[in-house]
Amino acid sequence: MSKISLNLKKILDKISRASAKRDQSLQYFKPRLVAVSKFKSIEDIIEVYKHGQTHFGENYINELVLKSNDPLIQRECPDIKWHFIGNLQSNKINKLLTVPNLHLIETVDSANLADKLNKNLKINRLNVMIQVNTSTETQKNGVDLDKALELYKHIIQSCKNLELVGLMTIGSLEESCSDDANNKDFQVSKFCNLSRVNLILCKEKICRELGIEAQKIELSMGMSNDFEPAILMGSSNVRIGSSIFGPRK
Repeated sequence: MSKISLNLKKILDKISRASAKRDQSLQYFKPRLVAVSKFKSIEDIIEVYKHGQTHFGENYINELVLKSNDPLIQRECPDIKWHFIGNLQSNKINKLLTVPNLHLIETVDSANLADKLNKNLKINRLNVMIQVNTSTETQKNGVDLDKALELYKHIIQSCKNLELVGLMTIGSLEESCSDDANNKDFQVSKFCNLSRVNLILCKEKICRELGIEAQKIELSMGMSNDFEPAILMGSSNVRIGSSIFGPRK
């Protein structure tokens, strides 16, 4: 097996082990691996796909459009599912919506963006997630925690072409580099500073206020350096790139 194939197997094994350690209340789902293929070659994507990986994530619309329309990808990876995980600007929506096999946009962070997606969508309902800025870092995108409920309600009530499947966050680098399963950006006790906002409490609030079952809201959190503790705390979608494909140039 190649280095990439071995890396993929190791990641999948770690995901399975972390899943088995979760609380019994979280055993109703199997975490989804999204292989982040940013800056990686068509050949690398095809190799990973051939080993059973179907979900791939891209950060840049131009790169995603090129890769998704590549003849080799379309021939060799007919069931590929693309996730857009980068910052989405409203003037790039139409271009993104041309992507074949676009499965999920994980970075909806405003009502304006949701409305434009809903209006311009020409296919069947499209899966989306709300990105929440849990680390309160100014350079991070995402809706503020105190506005997440309002945005969630807006999308399910006013954007009938969008299938809202959950919440997404990118944890702070400081917390993500820790092996501690209590990453404050994922889960924070009532004694912690409330500026260190919490995706799990956000989900619980939405479920409580809108009467939605917990199983109906996915959590996308965890990357190469923190996906195992994220899974332990309830992540259903982890985005992993360098640990599979190797370092990016």
